[in-house]
Amino acid sequence: MRLVDYLDKGASLDPDAPCLTTNGETRTYEEVRQLSVRVAAALAARGVVPGERVAVLSGNDPTAFTCVFGISRAGAVWCPINPRNEAYENRELLHLFGCTALIYQEAFAPLVAKIRDGLPALTTLVCLETEFDEFLGAAGPVDLDAKDDLAMIVGTGGTTGRPKGVELTGANLEAMTAITLMSYPWPDRPVYLALAPLTHAAGVLCFPVLARGGEIVIMRKPDVAEFITLLERHRVTHTFLPPTLIYMVLAHPDLDGADRSALRCFWYGAAPMSAARLEEALRRIGPMAQLFGQTEAPMMISTMAPADHYLPDGSVATARLSSAGRPSPLVTVAIMGPDGELLPRGATGEIVARGSLVMRGYHQDPAATAAASAHGWHHTGDIGYLDDDNYLFIVDRAKDMVITGGFNVYSTEVEQALMQHPAVQDCAVIGLPDDKWGERVTAVIQLREGAAVDKAEIAAFVKERLGSVKTPKQIEIWDDLPRSKVGKILKADLRTRLAPG
Repeated sequence: MRLVDYLDKGASLDPDAPCLTTNGETRTYEEVRQLSVRVAAALAARGVVPGERVAVLSGNDPTAFTCVFGISRAGAVWCPINPRNEAYENRELLHLFGCTALIYQEAFAPLVAKIRDGLPALTTLVCLETEFDEFLGAAGPVDLDAKDDLAMIVGTGGTTGRPKGVELTGANLEAMTAITLMSYPWPDRPVYLALAPLTHAAGVLCFPVLARGGEIVIMRKPDVAEFITLLERHRVTHTFLPPTLIYMVLAHPDLDGADRSALRCFWYGAAPMSAARLEEALRRIGPMAQLFGQTEAPMMISTMAPADHYLPDGSVATARLSSAGRPSPLVTVAIMGPDGELLPRGATGEIVARGSLVMRGYHQDPAATAAASAHGWHHTGDIGYLDDDNYLFIVDRAKDMVITGGFNVYSTEVEQALMQHPAVQDCAVIGLPDDKWGERVTAVIQLREGAAVDKAEIAAFVKERLGSVKTPKQIEIWDDLPRSKVGKILKADLRTRLAPG
């Protein structure tokens, strides 16, 4: 399926049903479909042909999101560009992808002005607020059945080096959508609240909602109080947030008084979530649902539906709350040793996956593609194991494991222990060079508002739960932690700031 086929499927169910809602204004499926046709025709009039790359640089905006379906309808390839990136990173991504057209919001005009001269291939630029009507008015005939197997190219973000472009096909996103629809509960007309960036997970999770003719309520900017209000006002059935934002929701005084009775599925993912906070969320928010994936295998390598968070007797399944769920129905997951051998159940190694969910490859980077698919499996770079009930446990990123005194210490295990302390709002654990231990376990902590605790108490708290080897030798308490555009804590930034000298 093309991306636009999800929109057209929803329109076929009821063209007059609400499709995109923002700030109380709603566009029906037919209105969104017709605008996507006009965008496709306008792109064709500007010389965009099937297979060309068209970028969208925008915050959460219904017109910008509609352009995604116009791009698909024209047979072009959607390249989401994150507005929170630095100018140099967006220039590098647009150059890497070979984009010939860019649709952007006026708020990012200064950024576009900085980078456009260095991108000679970028011949079509359209500002949504000032040039969009003129752009649509120049439309010509277009083949509305145009199709290219490549649906989108997504930047990896560059937090671990030069960013790469992940090529995702229509089949990749169809597999993701199918897994989503078969793995989680769905009413006939879901209502999805999109607070997280539509350039990331929140965007691709719209496709299964559209396929069921659901309504997407788009929040233009992060606002936890407004998020809680909209849950109640729109009778939201589905939403997604990374753990950092979920912790903020749990800390908000309006949460317990809001009507959340319509909620069927509150997805969490994109970073590890504290098991202690997850148990609190189950009690105070409602039906939580996990998804684990990555840009190269979007969202659904493993899944955990709301019911999986409980045992048959109705009690919370505490032991599995720190898992990433079970391998999804259309993906095969295994654990691989360093020489490419598959390891038995319970053994720890790299998590690898197979299936139509996995990307076509890295754009114009055959060496990186070959490395990621060595031994016939997609390599996630995550370390973990499968338990006897086939639940997947991610113990660390391979690059984040700390080797101290000859022992392997997984940062996520220490982070889970730290998050059980009532004063800790968020945390990250890294290894720093140490003359005695090789690396010392180092924790950087953000406290809850109004909380106070000394470092010795934190160390004793962890030691009681994990023992002395895994107890941080160095503890830092900061007002905030550096985070990526999608809310992940940037451990590389922590290492840089804490490095000697």
